[in-house]
Amino acid sequence: MTSPHNNAPRALKHGLTSRQVSMISIAGIIGAGLFIGSSNAIATAGPAILISYGIAGLLVLLVMRMLGEMAIANPDSGSFSTYASKAIAPWAGFTIGWLYWWFWVLIIPVEAIAGADILHAWMPAVPSWAFAFLIMLTLSFTNLISVKNYGEFEYWFALVKVIAILGFIVVCTLGVTGYWPLAEVSGVGHLLDNGGFMPHGFGAVLGGVLVTIFSFFGAEIVTIAADETANPKDKIRRATNLVVYRIAIFYLFSIFFIVSLVAWNDPRLLQVGSFQRALEILNVPGAKLMVDIVVLVAVTSCMNSGLYTASRMLYSLGVRGDAHPLARRVSGNGVPTVAVLCSTLAGFVGCFVNYGFPGTVFSFLLSTTGAIALLVYLVIAVSQLRMRKISEREGQVLAFKMWLYPWLTWFVIALISLVLGYMLISPAYRYETLMTAGVAGAMLLIGLSRRKAPVAAAEGCADPVPH
Repeated sequence: MTSPHNNAPRALKHGLTSRQVSMISIAGIIGAGLFIGSSNAIATAGPAILISYGIAGLLVLLVMRMLGEMAIANPDSGSFSTYASKAIAPWAGFTIGWLYWWFWVLIIPVEAIAGADILHAWMPAVPSWAFAFLIMLTLSFTNLISVKNYGEFEYWFALVKVIAILGFIVVCTLGVTGYWPLAEVSGVGHLLDNGGFMPHGFGAVLGGVLVTIFSFFGAEIVTIAADETANPKDKIRRATNLVVYRIAIFYLFSIFFIVSLVAWNDPRLLQVGSFQRALEILNVPGAKLMVDIVVLVAVTSCMNSGLYTASRMLYSLGVRGDAHPLARRVSGNGVPTVAVLCSTLAGFVGCFVNYGFPGTVFSFLLSTTGAIALLVYLVIAVSQLRMRKISEREGQVLAFKMWLYPWLTWFVIALISLVLGYMLISPAYRYETLMTAGVAGAMLLIGLSRRKAPVAAAEGCADPVPH
């Protein structure tokens, strides 16, 4: 007679090394948005964009602290979706889990297309769509083999990004202080030139927060990845403590040097991107090529992480009975094969729609992701508020706690609600906010209309077999 243990479904394995998780946690928030999207942010608020990045960074720091409290107490591949199910209600975990998956399967083709455009510029004979599908095919294949492949790819991608940022900061420091021999300008005069530090007023600073907040989205990936490594609690604690340094070094330092060296109303800023323009002003040889290489690595890294994250979220939804049971199937190598294939297929569909119907359908779909990051952060805050009460009622001793509970948690909830309200009344963001609300509402209705899962399914949040 076969033992029940032998019939138990396979679980995710500890396939990620400490080296890989450490690098993922360090560079997880460095995406193409920093290298390219920051130019739009600077044009929106001028040098005062530093305040916008500071506010967005503070929000992410507090959200990661709250998520860290819950993740260290209960590491899970479903992360905040699992905690929302336990702390709020199953419909909350269902809704935010599917919204998160929806976000990443739409971002996957965006990053693939961005990388393909760079490769197409280098090799015009090969169509852009061919490069996009090749990038997706390669990373999908490596993710299907084992989680270690994802970790290894991401380790080297992250290392390139870290070296590039640190190199940029060193060169700009020399430029600002007048020690860069090729520079035609030095100092920080542009911080106050062309209308002052805040040329468009404080309202533009709030608008800058909306542009910058999405650059930080992805910091939470480490709480998902840590479940597939040994000693996940230690990895999450370390990654959470490092958030403040990552934000300060990679974002605030970089943007400070850019707005110091580049006029916020420089017309080339929006044409070539903030990093390339700063290097051009410093007369760094091969500035465009270097930035293109780093951006290619950044978008490929983001796509790699997006595919990994989307598949793990789908796997977690399957384990909890919020997705088809096939989604929880795991290969002998510890890979949720069906979840990876479904997420990959959705990405391929996004690519096909973009190239088949340029500028129409895909842009419409992408607009539905406009406020998902803020909704995820809001759910994390509400979940932490309720989970702490549950822990205190049960007498659980937490090894890692949110600062100044519950006041900072309520502050985050109020701040996110304020930003969402501003997006709703602002003509520039109203359409995306309403589109996101429509998708979220549809997910919520599906979650509420589903029959209550049996107790056994609810208990399936934990791994079915030991790692």
